[in-house]
Amino acid sequence: MISVSEALSRVLALAPQPVPEQVVLRAAAGRVLLQPALARRDQPPFAASAMDGYAIREADHIPGAVLAVTGEAGAGHGFAGTLIPGTAVRIFTGAPLPAGAERVVLQEDVLRDGNRITLGGKLEAQTHIRPQGADFRAGDSLSAPRRLRPVELALLASMNLPEVTVARRPEVAFLATGDELVMPGEDPGPDQIIASNGFALAAMAEAAGARVRMLPIARDSEASLQQGFALAAGADVIVTIGGASVGDHDLVGKVASGLGMERAFWKIAMRPGKPLMAGRLGDAVMMGLPGNPVSSIVCAHLFLLPLLAAMQGLPGVVATQRAVLAEDMPANGPRAHYMRARLEDAGGALPRIAPFASQDSSRLRLLTEAMALLVRPAEDGPRAAGSVVEYLTL
Repeated sequence: MISVSEALSRVLALAPQPVPEQVVLRAAAGRVLLQPALARRDQPPFAASAMDGYAIREADHIPGAVLAVTGEAGAGHGFAGTLIPGTAVRIFTGAPLPAGAERVVLQEDVLRDGNRITLGGKLEAQTHIRPQGADFRAGDSLSAPRRLRPVELALLASMNLPEVTVARRPEVAFLATGDELVMPGEDPGPDQIIASNGFALAAMAEAAGARVRMLPIARDSEASLQQGFALAAGADVIVTIGGASVGDHDLVGKVASGLGMERAFWKIAMRPGKPLMAGRLGDAVMMGLPGNPVSSIVCAHLFLLPLLAAMQGLPGVVATQRAVLAEDMPANGPRAHYMRARLEDAGGALPRIAPFASQDSSRLRLLTEAMALLVRPAEDGPRAAGSVVEYLTL
């Protein structure tokens, strides 16, 4: 068995370089920007009014001054003339500042009578002007790589960029295996269960930016598994679910090896999820996940999601956070343990974390109630309540 960190390193070593592609901005949500995006214009592209009011010259900014209103400027409709001393231009938020104007007086701070305004006795020091390029200048960049959120899409649009270079979505094929499995909605036999893991794994992969194929269940025969692998052809990542252990019916490793898989490792010193396999099968990365629901989902958090991140140009890291242990815990054994746990706000800098009493890897419902995975390193000694520990957010 190898350590979790060594297994992750070997998984990431299998990741191919991200493939760039151009997409229109509307299709870029959730994609990973691969190349810095350079602004094509200043934002704002001109000095603009930040408020509704009157544009005036600095020399006329005097309490009680009476100024002639000579025009109007609105968003998308600037004032074509030049502001001369003793005059003002009615202006609205977002409108270009007229030539010669040096500040905007709020409409609440003036008294208007026809085409004349009288400045109030108390004037603000602020100019209420948004300088040209205050947000960004032409040539400024949005750095890469990064996953594009809605706010980045707005920024890219304001940079006048209709297209961006992003990483192609990795295609992941999921192949559940086992005579005991039937799909939801079918009538299981007396010795069968419902295939559930693939739905969680597919959703996780899609949320990580992948495109997903869920293949028909492969039965416990070499012919059925070979057919399943054939259906996975063209995928960037092939993920099998179950059948990767050493039982008489665990045929995934044997069939994959017969098809030319180059194995990077098999078995990790962790729980849940010890019988995990990874390697390369042709042009695809192959990952054999355990069949137990909790094991497969935990392994996907630790290995599949970092792999998909790396394939899109992002760091393939597993980021942990810190919490305060809510109860005493005995020493851990020779395998790293990822324990389903609850988090609660303790009113301090760190939350409190409490593992569930049961850590049975077949109990999927407990995973739905967990907010975190408490990380117990291999051979970790006893931990007293109040100790600072690490966890993964679910």
